[in-house]
Amino acid sequence: MRQIKNINIVLEDKVIYGNLTIKDNLILKIEEKGHYKKGKDILIPGFVDIHIHGGYSYDAMDGGDAVKNLALNLPKEGTTAFLPTTMTQSYEKVLEALQAINNYSLNQDENAARVLGVHLEGPYISPNAAGAQNPTYIRKPNIVEFDKWNKNAGNIIKKVTVAPELDEDLKFVKHLKKNNIVASIAHTTANYETTKKAIAAGLSSFTHTYNAMTKLHHRDIGVVGAALLHTDVLSELIFDKIHTSVEAAKLLYKNKGAENIALITDSMRNKGLPDGISELGGLKVIVKGNEARLEDGSLAGSILKMIDGYKNLITALDLSLVEASLSSSLTPAKSLKVDDKIGSIKVGKYADLLILDKDLNLKETIINGKTVYQK
Repeated sequence: MRQIKNINIVLEDKVIYGNLTIKDNLILKIEEKGHYKKGKDILIPGFVDIHIHGGYSYDAMDGGDAVKNLALNLPKEGTTAFLPTTMTQSYEKVLEALQAINNYSLNQDENAARVLGVHLEGPYISPNAAGAQNPTYIRKPNIVEFDKWNKNAGNIIKKVTVAPELDEDLKFVKHLKKNNIVASIAHTTANYETTKKAIAAGLSSFTHTYNAMTKLHHRDIGVVGAALLHTDVLSELIFDKIHTSVEAAKLLYKNKGAENIALITDSMRNKGLPDGISELGGLKVIVKGNEARLEDGSLAGSILKMIDGYKNLITALDLSLVEASLSSSLTPAKSLKVDDKIGSIKVGKYADLLILDKDLNLKETIINGKTVYQK
């Protein structure tokens, strides 16, 4: 049993000052002693990153022990659970990555961030909105191929990014919905009408909102307009202030609120490493400063850390601790229907917790009640 005493505690709807008791791997008791105390440490739920390709020299497409090593590094930025995210590649390469992730997920390291499944980003996307995805392997949605992947990898796929304009009669989106897999839109040239029909068919997420999707126009509001208009459909947000401006993020929050926006990193393998040349999905990437770009200048994922995205939400958007924690923890957990176990500080949930100092710097990461990182 462990007690964390005299600390500000960020709950789902308020911040209190008090104590928290952990027994085994669960939150046993929360004791409220008063209101938020300025200058004291802050206890928040662990971050849930539902879109991350890699970091710390590892990538979800590498196979072998790559995802394990990525998972062991993520607590350094406060991530306690995540969806390793694949890239557009050949059938064999994607299958190899999926099987490696599934094999690790069956026997996870207790000192690592928890793998919740896989986010399949591509290959069912538009070649005209490929971004940093390899155009060689882009193809139309294929239910037979997808089911082979998922079956041969223990049904580990929990989310799929798709371009619905390529999905005949939206059969693929409907198939995902039927199988309780999140269908998400990006890397698309869809107009608003197609997006609206896809939402009616079961599409429930916008991947990295604003990026690799049709922009808002006053005669066709496109996918960006759909993200702003359909306020109850989840929007992922890379908030490194590079992929999305502060003003664009403010507009998204004004329309949708933290309960419908999930902070993501969409980070690639060079996160946490010095500037230099890298790769993503077989494409050359140049990392300089806080940006990762292809040779043609296109953004190629990010090198954002979740703790830095969390700070940005508070310092740049003036979100409260509660709102920032909704976007970084509970909202993404709800999108995968795992919020009964993770995503917020609540009695009975896993003790996946972060201790921050008064300036929001990460001091300690706790997973399943155990300290796995300490600064």
